[in-house]
Amino acid sequence: MKLPSIELQRGASQEIEAFLADRIYEFNAKATGYFDAESFAAVQKDESGAILAGVSGYTWGGVCFVSHLWVAEVHRGTGMGSGLLRTAEQYAKDKGCTAALLSTHSFQSPGFYARMGYEYHASVKDHPMGHSNVFYAKRLSPNAV
Repeated sequence: MKLPSIELQRGASQEIEAFLADRIYEFNAKATGYFDAESFAAVQKDESGAILAGVSGYTWGGVCFVSHLWVAEVHRGTGMGSGLLRTAEQYAKDKGCTAALLSTHSFQSPGFYARMGYEYHASVKDHPMGHSNVFYAKRLSPNAV
């Protein structure tokens, strides 16, 4: 049997990514018994409605994963990032999550996450070249693993 040809698309393909994410979630939920995944996002806006800072991620199986945390450069160091991260953590606790996970790059905010109570777990060198992708975790309750 001849395999179908592979079609490579360049650039963002939100439709394909959403399809793949749904199929992987279906598999993972069946394999683990956790069918409770939920995405979240929180933003801070100025008076005109422009987003100044935001956080997004998901919860699943008692764990929160912070996918993105961004603060406009002019507002960095003002507490916006801390406030958004605490909001995500509280949301996760309210959902019964016992841990939060995230990754950041060595040139982004590893010191910020360490100050927020996240513990270093691993890094991948040269992602991107000359830098590292760094993985952190934080216990959200005393019973967390």
